Amino acid sequence: MWIDPFSLELASPLSTAAGTITERRGFLVGVERDGYWGVGEATPLPGWTESYEAARHALVDATADSPPEPTETPAAAHAVDLACLDAIARRDGRPLAAVLREHGFDTDRPLPESIPVNATIGDGGVDETVEAATEAADKGFAWLKLKVGVQEPKQDLRRVHAVHTAVGDGVSLRLDANGAWDRATARQLVDQLAEIGVEYLEQPLPADDLAGHAALRGRGIDIAVDESLAEASIQRVLAAGAADVAVIKPMAVGGPRRAVAAAADAREAGVEPVVTTTVDGVVARTAAVHVAAAIPGVTACGLSTGSLLAEDLAADPVEIADGGARVPAGGGLCGERFDSLRSARDG
Repeated sequence: MWIDPFSLELASPLSTAAGTITERRGFLVGVERDGYWGVGEATPLPGWTESYEAARHALVDATADSPPEPTETPAAAHAVDLACLDAIARRDGRPLAAVLREHGFDTDRPLPESIPVNATIGDGGVDETVEAATEAADKGFAWLKLKVGVQEPKQDLRRVHAVHTAVGDGVSLRLDANGAWDRATARQLVDQLAEIGVEYLEQPLPADDLAGHAALRGRGIDIAVDESLAEASIQRVLAAGAADVAVIKPMAVGGPRRAVAAAADAREAGVEPVVTTTVDGVVARTAAVHVAAAIPGVTACGLSTGSLLAEDLAADPVEIADGGARVPAGGGLCGERFDSLRSARDG
């Protein structure tokens, strides 16, 4: 197994629930299975995963047959899991999504050619938000995810109402508050947002407040959790009745197999899974597309994040067009498209 560090600059600073980030540092990992090399990626994001140094230590001590512990170092575990899966799928000449589906879903339904994706709209003023939203809708995005919670609640309501008026009922609105509100504020806003016609509100309360999220359900707008899945397991979230939608980040849950298993558990409990990234490099982003494709009838996912990077590890094999992410063809992640990453390091 080889390990190769990397650092990727962002196109512009990005605010997250864990703070502002300007670069993504991580590791490429290579694993050989039956004469086939597979490639994986660990791109830690504290707040969702372990630190960079913790991931490095976990990978140095790991092997393909003794991988990192996903509950302790999920990003490192993701890299090894993905590399092994890529090698196996390449050996078998099957897309990674086909191999992943067997780990969570028993169905003969064919894999989709494309996954619907949402466009992410920042937390700018009303005019800036409307301009970005209409531009995304004009490009074919039928789902928009607006950042809220940074500005005053009344201003956020104006922004959401203005976007809904601008794009119409044919575009679904999703909101992400990154845990910014208290229970009283969230309750009031949920009732008002339901009148506008929002599909779901993501992480309105702090990550550890599962009971508070559960109390917000059934008020006319679906409640989604994201950071809560970094704080608690999918089983705890489901047991608490805390969500209508589970936002699953493969990097944060410990690998593609665990992500598909979490999606299957959510579906069984009547909770809709949505797959997103942690602003990853192209290898992990491509894997997230396969995770989404493994979920039968998956709704729009947060997979259009490559533009957030100023540079990348390789050319992107996933085409984003008409509001969808095309699932790469070929064995493994994308056939031979990542061979330059493997051949440069397999010696």
